[in-house]
Amino acid sequence: MTKPRARDLGLPLPGDPGPLNAITDVPGVEVGTTELLSSRDPALATRGIQVQTGVTAILPRGRAAEPKPVWAGQFSLNGNGEMTGSHWIRDGGWLCGPIMITNTHSVGPVHSAAVRWMIETYGDVWENNHLWAMPVVAETYDGVLNDINGLHITEAHGRAAIDAAAPGPVAEGNTGGGAGMICYEFKGGTGTASRVLEVDGQAFRVGALVQANFGRRPWFTVAGKPVGPLMTEDQLPDMDVERGSIIVVLATDLPLSPSQLERLARRASIGIGRSGTPGGNSSGDIFLAFSTANEMPLPQLSGPWRQMTMLNDDLLDPVYMAAVEAVDEAVLNALCAATDVPLARPAQGMCRALDTAALMRLFEG
Repeated sequence: MTKPRARDLGLPLPGDPGPLNAITDVPGVEVGTTELLSSRDPALATRGIQVQTGVTAILPRGRAAEPKPVWAGQFSLNGNGEMTGSHWIRDGGWLCGPIMITNTHSVGPVHSAAVRWMIETYGDVWENNHLWAMPVVAETYDGVLNDINGLHITEAHGRAAIDAAAPGPVAEGNTGGGAGMICYEFKGGTGTASRVLEVDGQAFRVGALVQANFGRRPWFTVAGKPVGPLMTEDQLPDMDVERGSIIVVLATDLPLSPSQLERLARRASIGIGRSGTPGGNSSGDIFLAFSTANEMPLPQLSGPWRQMTMLNDDLLDPVYMAAVEAVDEAVLNALCAATDVPLARPAQGMCRALDTAALMRLFEG
């Protein structure tokens, strides 16, 4: 049974979402997930510790017949984490291939899956032009709910997430790389949202997908209300400092330059801040923004000149606001969709999902 999303609860969330209220409202973007859950397959728990993890794949141009990059920008609020390919995005201003999210110790096999998919999908182009694959793989730590040191994610699981990628609604909560994540000491995970805005009489979309694994309960804020201090039940042990991270991927069909996209990625900081986090020292808060506009071939396969349409900087404020709102709502959607998960060692108890009924009572009371 699908749980209500944040907006469906009646929370006073601003902005105009797209039809799916998801990153896949941006045309061409596809998302897929795969999970490894010992609650479904007890044989996975080979070390006597539960397995609760997975992989998320984002295909910025879906299954395009040719390897066409997207312009991109990257920003790290806190660098205590990993996002492969980010050095080149900051240097070259674009990326080509899947964007993958998983747990901290699974970056390697998931990266291999993305590289193999690119070689198999665009083999002749890669073989004949001495091209190299540099996909994005980002991570957050799920070792509180998952046997992360068991290294259960394989290249096949990364490939399964890519193969599952599709347009349409995105599965939220305990899904994909978010399967074992914790947010504000509630069960966290995968969340998404979008905004529609008009520029020069034309509709454009900004979508966000988050892997939410951050925050302490006393910080938790919803629609401007500090509800965390009032929701004191089922707090987790050893959470006197923030120990999690968040990955944010922003997508848009607005024509933006790499510099503008880097600035857009920065606004994810404000988006996650709306739910209360100051960006804790031990957190890896790493953000990526890309645009599907200004379609182009790979530089190695094109001529000497490039042309680009880009939005006037003076019109960026509504775009920034759309990103901030979408990121905040994506975090809330991850929390609303999640379900209870035992801690990795059962004697420690349970990581509870957000009690949305209690949350709404705080708003209505």
